[in-house]
Amino acid sequence: MNPRVKSVQALTGHQLELTFTNDERRLFDLTPYLQDGVFKPLQNMGLFQRARIVAGSVEWPGEVDLSYDTLYLESVPLDEVAYSDTVA
Repeated sequence: MNPRVKSVQALTGHQLELTFTNDERRLFDLTPYLQDGVFKPLQNMGLFQRARIVAGSVEWPGEVDLSYDTLYLESVPLDEVAYSDTVA
């Protein structure tokens, strides 16, 4: 079982900085989801910025949500992002 989300911060570029219950900090890019029906309204940054935690997952108004499993499995550790940014 994957850890649940305990904090979320919406960043520019439709990315989420997530902290999980195991204290791991990870980055999730929502961009690939933005063309799909229920996620399309999140192209609006004002709405995207309203991300909140519900039952260990991330949810937006209108009950648009992503499971903690998806968020964990499809995100990357922040230390890997920082390292790859400095190498490039």
